[in-house]
Amino acid sequence: MPDKNLLEIAGKPLLAHSLEQARDSGLFTTIAVSSDSPRILDIAMQWGADLVVERPAALATDTAPKLQVIEHAVESSELLVGERFDTLVDLDATAPLRIVDDIRDAVEFLETRGVSQVITGTPARRSPYFNVVELGRDGTVRLVVEREPPVTRRQDAPPCFDMNASIYVWTREGLFRRRHPFNPDTLLFVMPKERSIDIDSPLDAKIVRWLLEQRDR
Repeated sequence: MPDKNLLEIAGKPLLAHSLEQARDSGLFTTIAVSSDSPRILDIAMQWGADLVVERPAALATDTAPKLQVIEHAVESSELLVGERFDTLVDLDATAPLRIVDDIRDAVEFLETRGVSQVITGTPARRSPYFNVVELGRDGTVRLVVEREPPVTRRQDAPPCFDMNASIYVWTREGLFRRRHPFNPDTLLFVMPKERSIDIDSPLDAKIVRWLLEQRDR
């Protein structure tokens, strides 16, 4: 979806929803947007970003690791404001259905539990133990996770969750020391399905528009 972060959703650019939520949460000393697009950076400032970070070409490719992009944004922001941040939050622009309390509660979860990372997710619609399959090289199918004895009812499968790409929270040390997307002490903050759609397709955008319209009625 070209220019997805600027897609008009409920009367404003998609990224504006996350900026307004960050501002309304009252949590942040600095709200920054990272992009290689001058248009996105300009609109971000119009909609309440404190500063913008121009993403270098090496981190603006389709294969650039997201965590490296976040690290660059954090270090660049710290240099610009002359401050070292203790708690870092990534609000994905494509997840506008979150509410301000989700942000506050996820940050509080990290701080009260004393961990280095919190991610958000929602109960998975399908289970890798029961009805999610992968293809072998010969085209045959098998469950993603096989157990003995086999899981014959979904109700008997371990609880699984979809990462909803909505909120990521780290301590500074937790972000920069990691060598894997998850730290050993990473915890999950569970959000309801109706606030957990990540816009990856035109269909997702239509669903999100409808849900936001219903919320505003």
